[in-house]
Amino acid sequence: MQSRQSVRFGSRLRFVSLDTPHSPPPQPVVFFDRRELDALLRLYGRMVAAGEWRDYAIDGLRDFAAFSVFRRSSEAPLYRIEKHPDLARRQGAWAVVGQGGVVLRRGHELSQVLKMFDRGRLKLVD
Repeated sequence: MQSRQSVRFGSRLRFVSLDTPHSPPPQPVVFFDRRELDALLRLYGRMVAAGEWRDYAIDGLRDFAAFSVFRRSSEAPLYRIEKHPDLARRQGAWAVVGQGGVVLRRGHELSQVLKMFDRGRLKLVD
């Protein structure tokens, strides 16, 4: 049953449907929880203080969530830290993807994957 409401347009009275016609249910979106965002933003803060990173973007998509970091905001991301829940039992839900789309590190725990940035073995070259 549709709900209707009468609306007056000038001197005429018209009925307007309040229901949206056959709108599909919203798709679930993968996103980071509070602990994960805290770890990602702590790493981002350290790298900004070191002068390595300048900007970030967070994407919540249907299949995965991505935390992208940039040296300059007009460039392609230096790294994307991705969460793929459907790969959690196989390869691990977490991955660090480099500029060319190459997976640099993959793991089951975010903390293990983020250790890649603690080692100091990655240096950016201009």
